[in-house]
Amino acid sequence: MLDPMLAATISRRRMIVAGFAVAWASFAAACSGVARSTSSPSASSTTTVTPSGITVATPACVVTPAETEGPYFVDERLNRSDITVDPSDGSVRPGTPLTLTLTVAKAGSPCMALAGAQVDLWHCDALGLYSDVPAENSSGRRFLRGYQTTDSGGTVTFSTIYPGWYRGRAVHVHFKVRTFSGSAKTLEFTSQVFFDDAISDEAYTQSPYNTRGSRDTRNANDMVYTTNGNSGSKLLANVSRTATGYRASFAVGLNVA
Repeated sequence: MLDPMLAATISRRRMIVAGFAVAWASFAAACSGVARSTSSPSASSTTTVTPSGITVATPACVVTPAETEGPYFVDERLNRSDITVDPSDGSVRPGTPLTLTLTVAKAGSPCMALAGAQVDLWHCDALGLYSDVPAENSSGRRFLRGYQTTDSGGTVTFSTIYPGWYRGRAVHVHFKVRTFSGSAKTLEFTSQVFFDDAISDEAYTQSPYNTRGSRDTRNANDMVYTTNGNSGSKLLANVSRTATGYRASFAVGLNVA
């Protein structure tokens, strides 16, 4: 029998996710996209050199689809690259290591690196729990959250773990890109990155992921992935294996001035 507290948490999450799913926050006018492979970059990808000489690789500078913020963004203001550590007690969240690189660019011709942008990343742990969420009984914990500022090439890299799953959602991580002029926010863009189901199937044979049952939602029936013409196909990370885990990358193309 499902633990009453866990059942209440799942029920609350389902209501939150369902509510967010109907609130598509399109960042820019619709434009065609290119799906990413888990083995190699898209054949339609281009590499462009900015006037400053910074090379920016994006999928033909396609505008990345915006997605619902979903559960559970908390503006923790944790400037760090390794988000596996919980600063409340110094513990490290268990899971298979994942190095995730995001490259942020202003879509156009040429495609220009967006330097100095704040990129927040957050996702659930191997058991499907988010930190610092009362409904998850994790208030005060801050594992698997953090932000970095993009370098001159528009790049940030996070050390984390392969994300877990929870009921009603496919495997994903959340990200938010913000720019500021002094204390004034000049841009906010929110979306999600998905992972190929075959990679997740492989990852979940390992501990501690394998202590749970089979996940109930794959990309093809995820309420966010399938929104607005299967937009999640434009949000798939490029994933490769490493000696200890996985490496993933994703190019974010923003339609900004």
